[in-house]
Amino acid sequence: MAEVRYRGTAASMMGVAGLILLGACAGPPAPDQRAFEEHPAAEIAFTASGDIGTTPEAAATLAQIPALDAEFHIALGDLSYGDPGDEPAWCEFVAGHVGAGFPVQLIAGNHESDGLDGHIDAFAECLPERLPGMVGEYARRYYVDVPAGAPLARLVMISPGITFDDGSWSYADGSERSAWTRRAIEGARTSGIPWVIVGMHKPCLSVGNYECDPGPEIADLLVSAGADLVISGHEHLYQRTAQLGHGPRCDSIAPDEIAVDCIVDDGDHLEQGAGTVFVTVGTGGTALRDVHSGDREAGYFVAWSGANAEPSWGNLRVGLSRSALVVDFVPAVGAFTDEFGIAAADMPSEPVDR
Repeated sequence: MAEVRYRGTAASMMGVAGLILLGACAGPPAPDQRAFEEHPAAEIAFTASGDIGTTPEAAATLAQIPALDAEFHIALGDLSYGDPGDEPAWCEFVAGHVGAGFPVQLIAGNHESDGLDGHIDAFAECLPERLPGMVGEYARRYYVDVPAGAPLARLVMISPGITFDDGSWSYADGSERSAWTRRAIEGARTSGIPWVIVGMHKPCLSVGNYECDPGPEIADLLVSAGADLVISGHEHLYQRTAQLGHGPRCDSIAPDEIAVDCIVDDGDHLEQGAGTVFVTVGTGGTALRDVHSGDREAGYFVAWSGANAEPSWGNLRVGLSRSALVVDFVPAVGAFTDEFGIAAADMPSEPVDR
């Protein structure tokens, strides 16, 4: 049975089976010692966070981005929490902290997808696509290879469970959106692009307040298609799963079928191709919410922070090279940290020309 470890718990946990039966009990996070000296310096890095607003914490989180040497930022939805018509003012707020013209890539959240707190089309107009080579519908469903010319990663942005003006977007098995997503991921592999990172607003697995709004089919598709990392917002907290994968005794990672056999590796030094890591970073500035450590899905998670667990706002920093993907949560307000790395599978020795 795998040992499931939580940042900030001193006691040894007894694994998923015990957690499902008894519930998890995590104390305040105290990250273990992790070293990534064996990984080379990143050739390119970006940041990501969602659920932002205009709070002092939002200002601090945005101001942190240039200090992290990010080439671009992914805003994972729920942007301004403002009124319709105020989108340009929020874009100016962002630019005032990250710099005019700095690439801030958008994916819609439920607060702006259909105009509740501004409209995603207006946000996309004032924070437009700035990375060359985008394919798809910016801020709704698209992918882009970075850096252009000799890509190290394909970023696939999708919107499962999000309601736009034309209704709720389903990514159920057999749907056109599901097929598009699989083609985008598998196409990166056939093109020799080392890493695939998927972004979407709503997570499926969580120790926060929400159920699997995107639908379990999309979570299983991302695992089976071979995504290395999935990042999301929506939950106002930070959470990271173990590396999850399908196998003879794990047909699905869906919340109703949590099983220890779906956990491939619950450590911080991972191997590419074994499974997928899901990270939620809804720590962009809005008020944080509690982590529910007794949640049925807690057994899948190895790190978390929320209002009741060393509350911290900040960004996820993703560093990419051909041989490694290194991910850290860097606090802008608070003290919680988390870091893990994925060592690349065998890749061509030369970058693929585009």
